[in-house]
Amino acid sequence: MLSYRHIYHAGNHADILKHLVASQVCQHLVKKEAPFFYLDTHAGIGLYELASDQAQLNHEYDTGISRLIGRNDLPEPLELFVDIVKDLNPKGQLKVYPGSPMVIDHYLRQKDKMHLCELHPNDYPKLAALFPKKRIANVVKDDGFLAVKSMLPPPQKRGFVLMDPPYEVKKDYQTVVKALEDGYKRFSQGTFAIWYPVLDRRQADHLLNAVAATKIRNTLLLELNIRGTETKRGMAGSGMIVVNPPWTLEKEAQEFLPYLRDVLAEDDDAHFQLRWITPE
Repeated sequence: MLSYRHIYHAGNHADILKHLVASQVCQHLVKKEAPFFYLDTHAGIGLYELASDQAQLNHEYDTGISRLIGRNDLPEPLELFVDIVKDLNPKGQLKVYPGSPMVIDHYLRQKDKMHLCELHPNDYPKLAALFPKKRIANVVKDDGFLAVKSMLPPPQKRGFVLMDPPYEVKKDYQTVVKALEDGYKRFSQGTFAIWYPVLDRRQADHLLNAVAATKIRNTLLLELNIRGTETKRGMAGSGMIVVNPPWTLEKEAQEFLPYLRDVLAEDDDAHFQLRWITPE
């Protein structure tokens, strides 16, 4: 199935958490001179026009980036990420929102490399046009889960793998865990991040338990819910499962997760989780 189009959801609360964590991983990677490799299994189109008919349908960015862009009390990691969005909107009006490839591109140096996978026939050409230079970004119309096997370990020996399937088919919940296991076997020193939606508490917990069952060490969980998870009103929140996170991420999240809960909350049941699935 290829019905999912991220443009309908660009800039929402789930994007904020995903891209904030991705930004912090890259902040950590560029502190060292050695090059790094980035693999994005479901890259989308890379940059989203918020005035498009699709983004305007539900105004989901109003639950995320719109609530943050003008604030002057942002925690430092969040401020750094919001600055990336501001750089793409130089006239001060929020017109575009970056997908994960553009967030990572903000940090990319000449020696670093991206491999971006997008299978959707309408989204792939847009992504390829955004990154025409293969020396920097290799854009492929391919199944990103297969790339976890074919592209790892990378020659750079340092890197970050982001897996954020749409979960439009239930099998994605099993496939993403299998891809994590396969990737970790090939590239155990890399940082891996799995994004997941909280549509149903039991379904989300089943995924977390499946990750715990892999016994992969040094796995941190960050989850943000903007409303109670027991009511069936669409996506209540989302989470990031991070293997080999930056050593600073847990402490940073202790500040930015409560902040995001308070600023993005839609009801009094908004909450977050920050815990180790498996410690180091």
